[in-house]
Amino acid sequence: MKLLEKLNEIWERVDYPFLIHEDCELRFSQIASQHSIDLNIIKSGDVVALVGDFNPSSILTLLRLIDLKVIIVPLTVETANEHEYFFDSALVDVIIRGGIATRRQHDKTHEYIEFLRSKNHAGLVLFSTGTTGRPKAILHDLTLFLKRFETPRPTLRTINFLLFDHIGGINTLLHTLFNKGVVVAPEARTVDSVLETCRKYEVEALPTTPTFLRMMLMSGAVPDKVPSCLKVITYGTERMDQPTLDDLCLLLPHIDFRQTFGMSELGIVRVKSEACNSLFMKIGGEGVETRVVDNILQIRSESRMLGYLNASSPFDPEGWYDTKDVVESKGDYYKVVGRISDVINVGGLKFMASEVERVALDYPNVTFVKAHAKQNPFTGQHVELVVQPTTAGMVDKDSFMAFLRSKLQPHMVPKRILIEDVNVGHRFKRN
Repeated sequence: MKLLEKLNEIWERVDYPFLIHEDCELRFSQIASQHSIDLNIIKSGDVVALVGDFNPSSILTLLRLIDLKVIIVPLTVETANEHEYFFDSALVDVIIRGGIATRRQHDKTHEYIEFLRSKNHAGLVLFSTGTTGRPKAILHDLTLFLKRFETPRPTLRTINFLLFDHIGGINTLLHTLFNKGVVVAPEARTVDSVLETCRKYEVEALPTTPTFLRMMLMSGAVPDKVPSCLKVITYGTERMDQPTLDDLCLLLPHIDFRQTFGMSELGIVRVKSEACNSLFMKIGGEGVETRVVDNILQIRSESRMLGYLNASSPFDPEGWYDTKDVVESKGDYYKVVGRISDVINVGGLKFMASEVERVALDYPNVTFVKAHAKQNPFTGQHVELVVQPTTAGMVDKDSFMAFLRSKLQPHMVPKRILIEDVNVGHRFKRN
């Protein structure tokens, strides 16, 4: 049975809306029966980029594409400046934008894509968040990905805060569809707009990020503007700090704060927080195993990606994925205390290479930078920086060093600066 047919059966006797979008309450039957865009140029196995959002047209198009057994690349208008890179990296055949499907010509292929085509399975490509490197194209077998939703689970009226191109946003959409829930699309992702939408539509669950929660605290909206209908706030995608969580729990005692943990490479893993005000969490779920090696969390998941389309595999021969997260353990619970990758240790003071790179990139005429640790007989390590200037002009080392000293703590200032091209591999990853 096709997915649209299955969902129509699930929602057949439901007399409340599935989606609230732009002040309209829409039942699933209304979404499924709306006028659809022309997909005639698309064939099974195509890689299709869908630029959309959590609106009726995008949702229906997404479901129809799944039934066509294509490999879907969900994108948003917010990342438009990176779309050409995404199209190239994911080997996109068709672009759907503004309700129009356009075929894109290329002669590339990939073994993972051919594997999905041979099984007649739908696929899903998500992109990692790029920092100083380029985002990685993460390919999932979507047919297998959907099987986790076959087990019925309870739902809450949820605002879909996470974006259309984020695994958390897609997960919220599918979980709500399969379990007859209600999802509310936010008008804007600002503190005032999100909280007002939650109040207006009696939203019970807000999946969000630590940064947004800190913005809520800084805006003065907590607690007076936080509606009483909110029962659960989940936070993930980055590390939460304890003071922020403590303040939220103190000011909003009626809300259950739950940490989430996941990476697009691993699919969705289930998490149980030790307590509302604790950053310790238990990670598991069906087909998920965890272990800690040298204080680094590793995960093995049956719902993991097939692999990267533009980078080498991160899994070891036994299928374990090194999360690069340094953790503290308390029985079966873990707390993430930082990342091991790119940590530089100068005289016992540890910091991330990206902190130096972020400052260096603010200097005029700098195209790329790469900070790395070098062994030092006195301090253990020191920072060295490779800088690639723009074609517009050179970088004066003395003035550049003065700029870095004015912006960085003393132990973070590079001891050596090399002006040369930064080595970028063919998969757009710095080597």
